[in-house]
This record gives sequence, C-alpha cells and structure tokens, in this order.
Amino acid sequence: MSGAGTQSPVTPNAGARWLLLSLGVLVFDRATKYAIEHYTNVFFRHPVISDIVVLVHNQNPGIAFGVFSESSSKWVAPLLLASAAAMIALLVWLLLTGRAGGTLAHAGLALILGGAAGNALDRVMHGGVTDFLEVRLGTYIWPAFNLADSVISIGAALVLIELLFVGAHRTDSTSAKRG
Repeated sequence: MSGAGTQSPVTPNAGARWLLLSLGVLVFDRATKYAIEHYTNVFFRHPVISDIVVLVHNQNPGIAFGVFSESSSKWVAPLLLASAAAMIALLVWLLLTGRAGGTLAHAGLALILGGAAGNALDRVMHGGVTDFLEVRLGTYIWPAFNLADSVISIGAALVLIELLFVGAHRTDSTSAKRG
C-alpha cells in the first residue's frame, strides 16, 4: 500500500553504528589484556623492538601515567569508576543523539568510548588497569599503557582534527541545519 499516509520503515539510529566500533575496541582491548594477564606474570618483560618497545605486565590502580596509583584513600577507586561511568554515559548519549559533530568526531568519540569502557571494565574486574606496552627513548621511559589508552589518544586526535580543521570549513548553512 502506498500513498501520502504511508510511513517509511524505521531505520536504526545512525549513531548506533558507532557503538559497534566502541564494542569492537572493548573486545579487542579485553582480549589483549586477557592474554597478558593469563600468559605472563607481573614481573614479565620482553623486548619487542630492541629495548625501545617492551612488552610488560603492569597493574595500574590509578589513572593515566600512574597518577593516583600510590594513593591510600578509599575514595579514589569509587571516584574513578563513577567518573568513568559518567563519561561513558555522556559519550553514548553524544553518539546516539548525533550531537558528536561530523564523521571524524563520531569516530573519535567511539574510540574514546571503547577505550574508556575497556579501562573501566578492568577496574571492576581487577581494581586497576592492566598495562602492557612500554616505550623507551634513551633514558626516558614512557609509562606503560594498553590498547584502550592508545585508542583514547587516537580518538582525541580525531576529535581535535575535526574541531580545528574540518569544522572550520563548514558553511553557516551546514551549522544552522545541525543546530
């Protein structure tokens, strides 16, 4: 039956496809951490590229770069989990409502979401985050990190690229349609 009163089939929210990217990041992140947790011990060190990139097994109870890892406060862990949950909820909302900007920003936020969810899951499961890559440049040792940390950084770079370069080229009419 066709005509003016017929509605087109409902299509899934376009933002939901970005959640699949986030889920993929979460699964891949968990798989890499699982391998490190189950096939190495905490003192494991194995050079991958000379002594520049080293595979390690670290547990980080703090946030990026070990910040808060030495804290004895009983509030740090719940606060980190609560802020991760709030960030995850905000990112899901931005992606599902289409308020994330253009394609680069959507991809960036989806990567950040997947990484944040991966690290939050680690906190729930282990009380800290499993880190397994260490980069050394001469005497400088970059703090150990994981896949989730890497995709969060890549996601942030994509969002910045959109904000600084792509968004500047939008016309006023394009911006008006979105607002």
